[in-house]
Amino acid sequence: MTDRSKVSAFSHADYTIGSKRSSLFSPLGAFVLVIGMVAAFFLSQLVGVYLAGKWLLPTVKTMTVGDVFVFGGSNGTVVSVSIVISCLLILLLSALILRLKSADVFQYLAFKPFSLAVGMQMLGLLILFMVGSQVLTYALDKSPLVFVDPLYHSVSSVWLLVFAMVIVAPIYEELVFRGILWTAIAEQFSTPKHLKRRSLNRARGALAASMITSAIFAVMHLQYGIYEIGTIMVLALIFCYARFKSGSLVLPMLLHILNNGAAMWQYLSQVS
Repeated sequence: MTDRSKVSAFSHADYTIGSKRSSLFSPLGAFVLVIGMVAAFFLSQLVGVYLAGKWLLPTVKTMTVGDVFVFGGSNGTVVSVSIVISCLLILLLSALILRLKSADVFQYLAFKPFSLAVGMQMLGLLILFMVGSQVLTYALDKSPLVFVDPLYHSVSSVWLLVFAMVIVAPIYEELVFRGILWTAIAEQFSTPKHLKRRSLNRARGALAASMITSAIFAVMHLQYGIYEIGTIMVLALIFCYARFKSGSLVLPMLLHILNNGAAMWQYLSQVS
């Protein structure tokens, strides 16, 4: 096997690229992908709220489009259903993009098993973060989940809200930020010129992808304040580290679900 073929095989295995090229997207293509997926992320939420609102709001026939967004966006049932709709739309879009690039969807998105040892290490790191964040939140007298109040009080079933926010939301958020975008950005910075430098290039690509996707992910949580956005940035970096260490998207998905579940459990214990 020549040096060039070794490099190609390494890149394929470590970044789960679905073709023989070292990078599935060109630099311009990766930039367009980032902009497009962020826009699609927002648009899918709007479409989800509109469709769910049209279906579930009792006075929808007399409402304008703006009314549907205003009343639907504060209705727990509508928001919960809209999250499920958004997830389906993002899943379909991601699969379509990768299939158009002739990539193996599951391989490129790193849907694969991970080491139990790595999983336990990342779980420990997440628990440390959660404890530290909780202490700091109490010390600063913050209420990061205050935006859940109107959703909780208007949802038809609390379990529907829990399912949407604890299970579904982490899946499609990870799919976008630690899935397709993380891999597309990482491969732009990690194509090694020599096989001996592959670990350095791999780490460089992971770092670039982690910083960029985490910053975007944090800023997109506009329902929070500055403190909460900073906390989300750190949390996103932990998910990225889990993605890098495990080589699997499944681990950050599970960690995200665990984090949201703990936060929701704490919220429900306070309001019940």
